[in-house]
Amino acid sequence: MTSPDAKNAADLIITGCTALVHDDHEQVDFVEDATIVVRDGLIETVTTDDPDDTPADTPATERIDAHGQIAMPGLVNCHTHAPMVALRGIAEDLPLEEWFNDVIWPIESNLTDKDVELGARLACAEMIRGGVTCFADHYFSMDTVAAVVADCGMRANLGEAYFSSQGAEGRERSLDFALRQRGAADGRITTSLAPHAPYTVDDADLAATAQLAREHGLLVHIHASENRDQTDTSLARHGRTPIEILQGAGLLDVDLLIAHGTGIVERDLPVLAGATGRVAVAGAPRGYLKFAWPTTTPVRALRGLGIPVGLATDGAASNGSLDVWDAMALTALVQKFTERDARWLTSRQALHHATLQSARAVGLGEQIGSLAPGRKADIILVDLTGPHTQPVHDLPATLVHSARSSDVRTTIVDGRVLMRDRELLTLDVPGIVGELGERMPSLLDRSHGRKIQEYDA
Repeated sequence: MTSPDAKNAADLIITGCTALVHDDHEQVDFVEDATIVVRDGLIETVTTDDPDDTPADTPATERIDAHGQIAMPGLVNCHTHAPMVALRGIAEDLPLEEWFNDVIWPIESNLTDKDVELGARLACAEMIRGGVTCFADHYFSMDTVAAVVADCGMRANLGEAYFSSQGAEGRERSLDFALRQRGAADGRITTSLAPHAPYTVDDADLAATAQLAREHGLLVHIHASENRDQTDTSLARHGRTPIEILQGAGLLDVDLLIAHGTGIVERDLPVLAGATGRVAVAGAPRGYLKFAWPTTTPVRALRGLGIPVGLATDGAASNGSLDVWDAMALTALVQKFTERDARWLTSRQALHHATLQSARAVGLGEQIGSLAPGRKADIILVDLTGPHTQPVHDLPATLVHSARSSDVRTTIVDGRVLMRDRELLTLDVPGIVGELGERMPSLLDRSHGRKIQEYDA
């Protein structure tokens, strides 16, 4: 017979933490000595550990004593290609055209579902260990990635990438995936249509994608205005910037996630301001530095338009890692350098980008991104007792500029603990690495002369 306490028990109670919360004006704030109660995968309460409060005394299936730790909303990687961790370090010190044409796209012509599965598993392990609870993925064989997400417990927005060179079949396959997998993994999977970019997807396909997004209520996830060279080439060839091409196709009138946007120019700003859809941009600054691009995502200008800018890593083949903490710190530093203003981007602003803005960028702004009643219980616990984070004079600055992904102790999604005290509970890293290593010779072979696409932008 079930006891009354068992019937009323919470799933999880976290006690003694300092909780990062958002105030009524959506500013980042901190609640000390907090207790977080999780029930049915949702945050029920966030209260102070006061003797007069009852949550700490509530019966619970699991308890975590988080004294000395910071509780934060799980981080969101707003644009990546998770299986590309298998190509980490394979194409270094190359400009983008050679990176694509000489190495990456020839290798990707070898991809099998098993390669994608192992790469996705390794990527999810890396992200969980770094406090990422949700990621937006734009790649191939996405049914395989969806199965990995379902198995390991993460949250994801997934899109099957396509090029116009694939004909109508590519677009249809992307739609079929999005409709079949939407809501999978107990609702942890959302989906998008994923045209690759305006330079690989023609106007007719882009317009058809916009129409499909309207009909089915789907997000569109696309690379656009990745760098200034692409914008200049687009203007020379078409008399329009990539952003203007998106507008002409109707993509600014649906929910849209633009990857990178470092080539967004002044003439694009009124175009973006006129968007009737929910438009967001994902910025991944480490890759831009590695490729020696002259500009970065114009965060300040986009913020002035009310366009959320989420944090991203891009794929590990260009970034080297899937570390969103690194993306957060670099975003703050690069923005200061670009704007020549030490007061921009502040640490509190960077934390806002890493949490609520990133959640909005992937279309989940009402479900994740803050620690508040009714939100999904996607929570991370961060230990700041290491010598590299002490003493703590300014908690936001410590989190952004001193903390590392390895300081994440616990990662929770939907109230389920995926990593406890740095131990992964849903993925076997040695097994994944061993199996992936056996597949490397066939995956990396470029002697066939094939490539999945030609980069000419």
